[in-house]
Amino acid sequence: MFGKRFFAVLIAIAVIAAGAYAVLAQPDDTVMRFQVAEDGNRFVFGKEQLFPDGMPAYGSPFVTQGYLYPEGTLNGTNGVLPNGEAEFPDLVIGTWTCYGYMIGEGAHATTGEWVVSTQIYKFNNGDTVVSNGFEIADLDMPVSRAITGGTGEFASASGEQVQVLHGFTEAMGVNLTVELKVE
Repeated sequence: MFGKRFFAVLIAIAVIAAGAYAVLAQPDDTVMRFQVAEDGNRFVFGKEQLFPDGMPAYGSPFVTQGYLYPEGTLNGTNGVLPNGEAEFPDLVIGTWTCYGYMIGEGAHATTGEWVVSTQIYKFNNGDTVVSNGFEIADLDMPVSRAITGGTGEFASASGEQVQVLHGFTEAMGVNLTVELKVE
């Protein structure tokens, strides 16, 4: 009843449909990887909740800033000079602003959640990505955060941020590797 040509057309339609489905099923994500070097000179915290040694304890609010570098630039302890300037100014791809509250053991934490924060990544072209969530004190352990918005190309951004703490700069700021999976 049906000839070879009919089956060839059906197979062609099936192949085209499968290809179209594969294209449609691909997530329209942008993955960005970079590093953060916090300027410890710009870490300011509230003085109401402190440990006896003057370090911020549970509930202490804070704000801080730093520099964004391409992935692979930092070694876990560099990126900011003691005076707060970028160590590699020609490589800076943007700035990082973070604000939130100390939780858990606050600045004395060596493991687990120690901060709940909002992070704003502002790239040199003016676009921003914003994330919210917990940060952990454990070195070289990934933690996931929610991407909650942005501006410019990322105006409708959502997705996931994965952050890894590698150590502290000479200016006592954090060194992070960040991966933004922007949807």
